Formats: sequence, C-alpha cells, structure tokens
Amino acid sequence: MIVAASVEVPGTPDLSDEDRWRIALAKDRRFDGTFVTGVHSTGIYCRPSCPARAPKRVNVRFYATPAEAEAAGLRACKRCAPDRQSQEEAAVRAAVDAIRAGESATLAQLARLTGYAPSHFQRLFKRAIGLSPASYARALRTERAKEMLVGAERVSDAIYDSGFAAPSRFYAAMEGRMGMTPSDWRGGGKGRTIHWSVVATTLGSMLVAATETGVCCLSFDEGEADLRRRFPGATLVDGGEDFRGLFEQVTRAVEQPGQGGAIPLDVKGTAFQQRVWQALCEIPAGETRSYGQLAAALGNPGASRAVGGANGANNIAVLIPCHRVIAADGGLGGYAYGTAIKEELLRRERREE
Repeated sequence: MIVAASVEVPGTPDLSDEDRWRIALAKDRRFDGTFVTGVHSTGIYCRPSCPARAPKRVNVRFYATPAEAEAAGLRACKRCAPDRQSQEEAAVRAAVDAIRAGESATLAQLARLTGYAPSHFQRLFKRAIGLSPASYARALRTERAKEMLVGAERVSDAIYDSGFAAPSRFYAAMEGRMGMTPSDWRGGGKGRTIHWSVVATTLGSMLVAATETGVCCLSFDEGEADLRRRFPGATLVDGGEDFRGLFEQVTRAVEQPGQGGAIPLDVKGTAFQQRVWQALCEIPAGETRSYGQLAAALGNPGASRAVGGANGANNIAVLIPCHRVIAADGGLGGYAYGTAIKEELLRRERREE
C-alpha cells in the first residue's frame, strides 16, 4: 500500500505493535506494504490483510519489511504473497509518479496508463492515498505554488510555474484554506495589520493576535518579539477597543477549553497542515489521540511524523487544540508551552475538579 503525508508518499508508519495487531485482526488492506506480520509458530510472514485465520498474539512479531522478516528466519506466505508488490500497488505508484511528473493527470489518462477502468482505478487510488487523483494533483500544485512564492519576485510567475493555468485557479484552490493571500504568504504577513495584546489568564500570560479576518496567533508566555518572528512582514498594533470583544471571547475559551468553536480564525498552512488542524478540532473536548491514531484517521497511517510536524506548526494554541495529542504510550508527550499547561487544559476539558 502507498500512503501519503500531504502530497508525499512516506515509508513505514510510526505505529505501535498493538496498533499493528489491531490492524491485522481487522485485515485492513489499507496498511498492506507498511509492515508485515511474522507468525513464529508457523515460520511465515503475511500482509496485514492476509485472509488466513488469525494467529495467537503470543506467536506474532511485526517487521517493517519482508527483508527484516526473512532475516529473522521467516518465509513469505504463499496465500497473500507479502514479498511481491501487488498489481494494484504498482498501478497506484505509477499514477503517483505520473502526476508528480506533470503527465497523464486526468482520471481517463491514468486509467489507460494502469490498465484499469476509470471508476475502479479511482477507488484503488483513493483507498491507497486518501485522496482522489484529481485532489492529489491539486494539492501537489498548491503546495508547489506555496514553495515557489517564498522569495519569488512575482506572485503570478510562481503560480504559473507550479502548474496552475491562471492565478484565479490558485485562489480558488486556496479558498477557505489560507486566510492570507499568496503575496502575504511570501512576505511573512507583509502588508497586513495584526492587532495584538498580552492577556492575564489563570494559565499565565497569553499572547493573542488577530487580523481583520480572525485570530492568527495564540500562545503563552510570549510577547511582541515572538509575534514579530512569526510575522516579520506585518504591521503590529495594539488590539484596542475594536478587538477587545474578540480577545475577551478568546480568554473565555482558554479558561473553559472546548468552548471556542465560534471564534473566527485566520491561519495559514499547507493542505496537509490544514487537514491535521481540522482533525484536531474534531477531537471531542476531554478526549485525546496519539499521532498514529490521528494519522490513521486522516487516511495516512504512515504520516504520524508529518502529523507531529503539522501539530508543531500550529500558531493558535487551545482554539486549534494540539494539546489533545498525546504519546502512543498514553503519556502526555511534549507541548510547546510546557506539560503543566497541557495537563491543566485536558483536566479542564474533562471537567475534573
């Protein structure tokens, strides 16, 4: 199986052995190719989706690759052939390579390239990647445009060079994904006015900043210098009376986490980061997820490290609740503003006294 983090196709997912065991019991074919299941009582190794009867857990070990399993003295299962790339996997890989090369991007062309009917290949591709071929191609073009915008002399040149037929196509692709315009993205908020204030809370001093669109930064124990590092091209001004009501609303949401859904946000990020941030907001207040669980929920089980990176790139604490992500072993894990604040936020969400 091929899985995607943003528009990349990473390798072995960062899953615990218990995650792999649950996947093997479910015979989830989406994870084929990400690891193999070694059954030491029989001396064979299988794909996660192998239809054979489930072995006893005590006899099972997991390996990242067939080569590792064979080095441990196991042989490939003849029923599921985990040592051979399936025809479907090869077809998806060929389509990914074609899209990344800018060739054969339409569904009909990809179907002809791989020898499948268009509707059937659409299902194969989406099951493997988590996106349709068209969505994958759009995400790739958008992220390439964002990369080219950094340091580009002209916004339009970067947009055309990344594969968009017109700037309007890029703006349409980014609608609802990025509060700042492409020019703002390139210039670190250049030309934008950001209103900010430092507010006292029971969790310590809190920096809150917003554009006319919505909150663009929320952090603890930071000040103007930190905000300027995040948005070096923006004009920073005191929040003033016009933003007092919004900042008070943000403060209430921090004091009672889980209550900030109606607060407008102005965030920027890649397509994958946006998906991660949306997934964070969908975790019910008081509940937690590991990076691996969040990656699997996004349809990208191999993307736990990328999920961690997106989590760390979040500029808006609490309102985009990255504190709800914990370590795979159930521990708190890290937090940019200290584990004491993270623990307290979770305690408040659980309504613990």
